[in-house]
Amino acid sequence: MRRIALDFDFSRIAVPFRMQPGLLRLAEGTPQLTPLDPGSALHAEKRLVVQAGQSRHCVAGFDPTPAIDSIAARARLMRAGEQFDTQTPLELAFEEDFAVLDGATGTLPWLCVCVPSHWAPEDKLGLDFAALHGPVADNAALLAASRQLVALATGGECWERFVWTVTPSPRYDQHPRRHPRDDGPHALHCVSALPPEGAAARPGAARRRAPWPATQDAEAFAAQCFLRAERQTFFPVGQSTRQAVFTIRVMLGPLVQVANTPAKARRLHDSLASMSDGVLAYKGLLDACPRLLRWLKARTG
Repeated sequence: MRRIALDFDFSRIAVPFRMQPGLLRLAEGTPQLTPLDPGSALHAEKRLVVQAGQSRHCVAGFDPTPAIDSIAARARLMRAGEQFDTQTPLELAFEEDFAVLDGATGTLPWLCVCVPSHWAPEDKLGLDFAALHGPVADNAALLAASRQLVALATGGECWERFVWTVTPSPRYDQHPRRHPRDDGPHALHCVSALPPEGAAARPGAARRRAPWPATQDAEAFAAQCFLRAERQTFFPVGQSTRQAVFTIRVMLGPLVQVANTPAKARRLHDSLASMSDGVLAYKGLLDACPRLLRWLKARTG
């Protein structure tokens, strides 16, 4: 299966690093949807989640039809995902995952998510913005601005932001309970271990993150790591709602291929070096950071 190229602009990596909203207004007509390659590894992973019936989560009584219609309309406008209106389900038409942010309540009443980054969509359903970001490290700025951010994102304009991390796993789907075991960096397991819709997770069912390579050799360590980035955007649902569609596009690439210039290595190094221990722990980078910094430092010259 083909891996989708990681088209991530390293200027999006903040130096020094700060946990902040970082929303940028998008010009009218800027593409926010990306057609999904049927032969890609991302398509294969998303298909497994769809087949298991675990891609969509909805608050009782909420109608997602206006949001789905707005996704279809935006796809037609931008000539992305033409098959969405025929036989291809929403999840397999686009690289993006989706959620609805309700401006009236500040909650997520509907999620269509196949490849979350170490969070469980079913656990986030119906939560308000502050609760959604409660576990985030160094989150004071996010929580203080939560009401304003919800109003901004659902105010009728389009926005984008980027987040990133380094991971030892090439798997797009990082649901914390989806994979009961990890047989190595190229394993791809079925999703049958996830509890049925509405069922409680088994105690202790959460899988720890994929382990970092045991080697202390920085070059060998980096060769087994991946840069994982997300482009997140908002666009209005319209149709007399105060809702916005939230899109999440996961991009994943081998670290040694992505940080391939001294300037990129330096920017990534300086951002990592500026992270607090709390942020490193939240991102699962605390153990890996010294080896990553050594490798990146060697590539800056």
